[in-house]
Amino acid sequence: MPTLIILALLALTGFYMVSVYNGLVVLRNRVKNAWAQIDVQLKNRADLIPNLVETVKGYAAHEKTTFENVVNARNRAVNAKNPEEAIEGNNMLTEALNRLMVVVEAYPELKANSNFISLQAELKDVEEKIRYSRQFYNDTVLKYNNGIQVFPKNILAGMFNFREEPFFKVSEGDKEVPKVKF
Repeated sequence: MPTLIILALLALTGFYMVSVYNGLVVLRNRVKNAWAQIDVQLKNRADLIPNLVETVKGYAAHEKTTFENVVNARNRAVNAKNPEEAIEGNNMLTEALNRLMVVVEAYPELKANSNFISLQAELKDVEEKIRYSRQFYNDTVLKYNNGIQVFPKNILAGMFNFREEPFFKVSEGDKEVPKVKF
């Protein structure tokens, strides 16, 4: 009878370990997937902003300062070295894009241009997707990090080399700036 109890406890322990391991693998894969979704959206935005600037520039060539401000703010946002710089750079980019939209208001033919309308709608859509992707990624990282840090899962996580994942942070590849020619 005691042997049967010991075997049952070993079996339950084994099932628990397998369940915890598989759960942590699923969480880790969700983090990787969420990060890949952010990569896609950042690439879309990086490609879209220069196209938007070029389209507007064709209508308002004398607004060179506005275009330079958009490009400089974008460069600052994607080249930030820490969260504070990233926040400041993204705020500057938002302000510069808002000023660009003010320039657009002065050109009714531009506002009616189908290319501009399409680019403007795409930019709005991409910004929403980026916002959602970042939030989803950070939520996923939170669940994963909690999963590997709480007792007793932290013991198994350490045994199987599960490591904490960082919250959203722009990678060096995402910071590369596409060429915009004036």
